[in-house]
Amino acid sequence: MPLREPADSDLPIFWVQLTDPELQQIAAVARRYHYDRGHFDQHWAKVRADPPSSCEPLDSARQAGVEHVVLVSSITVQTHPHLGPAGAKLAVEKLLKNSGMAWTILRPTQFASNALWWAASIREHGAVRAPYADIGLPTIHPADIASVARVALTETGHHGRTYALTGPERVTARQQVESITKALGREVPIAEISREEARLHMVTFLGDESADAVLDVTGGDVNEELLRVRDTVEQVTGSPARSFRQWVSENASAFC
Repeated sequence: MPLREPADSDLPIFWVQLTDPELQQIAAVARRYHYDRGHFDQHWAKVRADPPSSCEPLDSARQAGVEHVVLVSSITVQTHPHLGPAGAKLAVEKLLKNSGMAWTILRPTQFASNALWWAASIREHGAVRAPYADIGLPTIHPADIASVARVALTETGHHGRTYALTGPERVTARQQVESITKALGREVPIAEISREEARLHMVTFLGDESADAVLDVTGGDVNEELLRVRDTVEQVTGSPARSFRQWVSENASAFC
């Protein structure tokens, strides 16, 4: 159950517990919303909602008899609530809490898979250009988010809980590129660029507000709450959080 698409970072992700007869109804909702990357099997479905203020997916889930929803939100809801994208995610959290269904909210930090933003540059130019190259964030492996969601859906004790999720250590952009270098077996240099230069590129695919927010939370306006390493993944799943190095070893081909 991968959560790998960095361009989708502003969309809330709902994991809903299902019984077999409910699958077709939820799948129909997903098709109507063009959730072509939705995942369905006999236990759960991943439903994406756009725009974030929409409550129809939650209404449809409730009408289908769904009893418990796990929402992947963002740690920025608690670390940077003044930012627009964080406010939108908080609005979705409130919609879920008022939906009448049981809920669990996951607030992950920066995804390890955000490194895929560098993939084209590495393939085409053999190098990375990034701002705030030496600011370390406790980047999380997307599989750990899925693991926590699975436990929250299938085991007791997680209703009404909000979990802040991080990886096992802080990792700077420079260290991330070093991990990619080792995985590829060739040097990948990194050049630190200014916020202004980075923004010029980022606004083309994120828009002004989201680009500014990403730049704030990746180095321009970090705080101790954002930088804090948490053991929530291990506490919930019983397994230590996966490292960024593991994510790179599993996804090295994306940079070739």
